[in-house]
Amino acid sequence: MRFMHLVAPLSRLFRSAPPLPSTAENGAAALDSGSPELINATALGQDKGTADDEALRAAAIRKLQDGEILRKLAGLEGTSPPPPASASLELTAQERIAQLLDAGAIDFGSLCATTENTSALLPIAGLSGDPAHLPRVLALIHDPRKVAALVIEGSSSRIRQLAAQTIEDPTELKQLLKQLRGKDKSVYKIIKQKCDALRAEEQRITQIESDVDALGAALERHSHRMYDALYAPSLRQFEAQWKTLESQAKPAARERVHRGMEACREVIGAHERQLAEQAAAAAHQAALRAAQAEAAAHATEEDLLRSEAAAQAAAEAATVREAEQKARSEKLATEALVLRQIGALIGKANGALRDGNTGQASGLRRAIEEKLQAMPAVPAHLTSQVQQLDAKLNEFKEWKEHAVAPKRAELIQEMEALIGSSEEPKALADRIKQLQEEWKTISKGVISDSEADWQRFHQASVSAYQPCREYFEAQAKLRLENLEKRSVVLERLRAFEMAQSGEHPDWRAVAAVLREARQEWRQHFPVDRAAGLAVQEEFDAALGRLQARLDAWYAENVAQKKTLIQRAQALLAKEDSREAVDAVKRLQLQWKDVGTAPRDQEQRLWNEFREHCDAVYQKRQQAHAEYAAALEANKVQAVALCDEAEMAAGRSGPALLEGVGKIPQWRAAFEALGEMPRAEQRALHDRFERALKLCQSNLLRQRARDKEQSFANLLEAARRIQAYGWAAAQDAASADSASLKQAAEEFIAGVQHWPKGGAQALDEAWAKARAANGHDAAAHETALRMLCIRSEILADLPTPPEDQALRRNHQVQRLVRHMGQHGEASVDELDALALEWVRVGPVSGEAHESLLARFLRCRGGS
Repeated sequence: MRFMHLVAPLSRLFRSAPPLPSTAENGAAALDSGSPELINATALGQDKGTADDEALRAAAIRKLQDGEILRKLAGLEGTSPPPPASASLELTAQERIAQLLDAGAIDFGSLCATTENTSALLPIAGLSGDPAHLPRVLALIHDPRKVAALVIEGSSSRIRQLAAQTIEDPTELKQLLKQLRGKDKSVYKIIKQKCDALRAEEQRITQIESDVDALGAALERHSHRMYDALYAPSLRQFEAQWKTLESQAKPAARERVHRGMEACREVIGAHERQLAEQAAAAAHQAALRAAQAEAAAHATEEDLLRSEAAAQAAAEAATVREAEQKARSEKLATEALVLRQIGALIGKANGALRDGNTGQASGLRRAIEEKLQAMPAVPAHLTSQVQQLDAKLNEFKEWKEHAVAPKRAELIQEMEALIGSSEEPKALADRIKQLQEEWKTISKGVISDSEADWQRFHQASVSAYQPCREYFEAQAKLRLENLEKRSVVLERLRAFEMAQSGEHPDWRAVAAVLREARQEWRQHFPVDRAAGLAVQEEFDAALGRLQARLDAWYAENVAQKKTLIQRAQALLAKEDSREAVDAVKRLQLQWKDVGTAPRDQEQRLWNEFREHCDAVYQKRQQAHAEYAAALEANKVQAVALCDEAEMAAGRSGPALLEGVGKIPQWRAAFEALGEMPRAEQRALHDRFERALKLCQSNLLRQRARDKEQSFANLLEAARRIQAYGWAAAQDAASADSASLKQAAEEFIAGVQHWPKGGAQALDEAWAKARAANGHDAAAHETALRMLCIRSEILADLPTPPEDQALRRNHQVQRLVRHMGQHGEASVDELDALALEWVRVGPVSGEAHESLLARFLRCRGGS
């Protein structure tokens, strides 16, 4: 009995891996008919016998209905700490809630309203079969940082993609683009597309602002132009361009454009008022001329009558007075002519004085003096007029001599002030011209004009006009460049027309070119009217030819679409609705192949065609209802298969093995179901596959536990045999040896399954135990130490100091044999070492006890 002390310590070493209790199988089976209280307690792990059995708790969770317990286990309620649960149990609870959501037992809206933990809602929404749940949960997250974190760290690609689709902040998008580079390609693509869209929108807004600024500047320049035949058409073009930009312009730019348009309209209004005044004046002058002509005609008629009456009475005296009258008439005519000439000269001199031309007025006065000397007598009124003229002439000369000098100085100062002026070139040129005209006006009739003042004024005008000269030269260059650009556009249009002259032109490209060519043509403005007329005519002709071809293509498309409409209408009389629907689908494909019609006809033709197609589809409504019923029936069968597989996954032992054996049958039945509702088909398929994988994984875990238990039994049997062998080798009492041998045999007889090679190893152990007297115990102990060292190397565990030398020697030999290769610990290698352990002969109890503890520690780490 002195060797019995070896049994108790060794049994303690094996206590960490006892045989599977039968209560787990009984508990799983009891859940099928158990009360809700039993299911709740099992799910919460309140029963000490099942607290550590996650498989049994998972099976209980799958039977829970919606309530506080299920929501706590799923992490949805945080009012009180949830019971201890692993991540797999929390996932099982979340899967159960997803099943209840799909079955309609839980309203998703109410669940979202009563749950603040969106982190737990996300996996539930992802497990649910309804794809709309996940976006709704993401919409509940109002913290942009959490959404951004989901883009990077979301548990599934779909969560990351949906989170990425909700990001709108430009700064956040740019930061995420850097963080996602080289990671999830689909999420990176979404963020990249959003960044590209933001960049395109910024460029579009910048272009619009540039266009609006250019339009405002053009309107301001246009408002300073003199009115001509192109003034109003140009303003209409500006207004048409503004209609496309007004809704997107900023308030300041909009105000600037409105001011420019109002100024341009004021120019047009002033021109129209001027035309109206000129027309009124012309009408008034015409009326006056008509009245004068009528009065003259009437006076002529009266004079004619009087002259005829007097002619007969004076006929006799006429001959007598003829000679006298002739002489007197010639004298009077000569005097009258001179008087008229003097009067005309006086009027011209007064007009010259009014114009400020004293020189011309002085010359006219000298001519008047010559005429006066030829007159024998000058009438008093004419003398008075000459005196008045002399007074005015003298007065004007005196005034002009005193007034011209200050005015010239003022004009010189104004002209010099214009040097380097920031005024618009056109306005500056008009101002310079106005000052020059004023200089000419004040210089008329002034003989003592200063040459120095004129040179100073002239030099200032040249310097002030320099920016205008550069501006007008730039405008001329711009018109020339625009003409060249229009020529390039025309050449491109001709090349495009030539390229599209075949039988199958790209009509979409033709329509786009017709639209874009006109826009680009208008952009290259202004041009010289005379030089650009020929180019304009050629451009219009090329556009006309392309437009005519496009109109012909439109007409052909309209005819084809009307034919398709008639064929669709004829299908309404077809009895076979399936054939009618197929024919309608073919017609719809043909409709897509037909080119577009003009915009004003396209929608009307499509509405008529769709109306006939919809009428054909209505005949299939009944068949569709039957089809939907079949889908629902398939769904019910799929749910039943999922439930059966999930129940089998929650079992253990033979029941689990039996369930795994039915997997091919379940899979064949599931695949034979056919179609299911599209919104639920993917979720049901994933649920079925998860249940099958869970069955297989549970079976693998059970087999792993059985295998480990078999090796534990093998080592325990070897320990008992070794105790018997050592007692025999030490010549122990026969009673003690027999007792140890009987204990070993009873233990071995109670084990039903040994690992592969275990029975043979035990036979060898029995043989060595019976012949223990002939073996070297020290060699056996060394063999066991080497097995411990090899196990510690495989498990990457430290070796006690006393065996460090053996370990180094072994590692050197191993390095030489395997060329330095190293890998992870292999369970199969540890199992082989366990079989070698069993075959080693007896050693002392204390040595075997310590070495076995080291060996078991290595197997526990595997």
